[in-house]
Amino acid sequence: MELTGVKPAEAAARARLWTRLRFRVSLWLAARLLPSRVANKPLQQVLEIAEPTSLRFAGLHHDYITARVLRATRRPWLMRDRRCLRQGLLGCRFLAEAGYAPELHFGIDGDSIGTHRLAAHCWVCINGKPVLNDRINHMTTILVHRVSTEASAQ
Repeated sequence: MELTGVKPAEAAARARLWTRLRFRVSLWLAARLLPSRVANKPLQQVLEIAEPTSLRFAGLHHDYITARVLRATRRPWLMRDRRCLRQGLLGCRFLAEAGYAPELHFGIDGDSIGTHRLAAHCWVCINGKPVLNDRINHMTTILVHRVSTEASAQ
């Protein structure tokens, strides 16, 4: 049934295009504001950034989301030495807003304990498989942050 003169397939294509456009603008803005939101914050407040605000981007494939997150964080001016954290926080949030149940994993290199610089890494998993930043073999997992799905369902 065509009420507005637009075929259903065409309307669905426009809706998908609009969702992708909103996603890309939201991601770009979140990536630019992230360094100021993370600066001098305790870990609990930093992890709140990864929490979804709503289920705004349902229907986007996780490969598309992760590729866009990598692109948005490829040339950081700030947080250069914490690229995996930027990617992890953004990826976790936007994957959750697309309806996935991501987990943000944090690990440290045991050999770096007691040195002047602790080596750490984070990566995002869905169903136990890394989708953003691979797990590094010699890293020991110290924290797994599971994003709450109740907030994204509202």
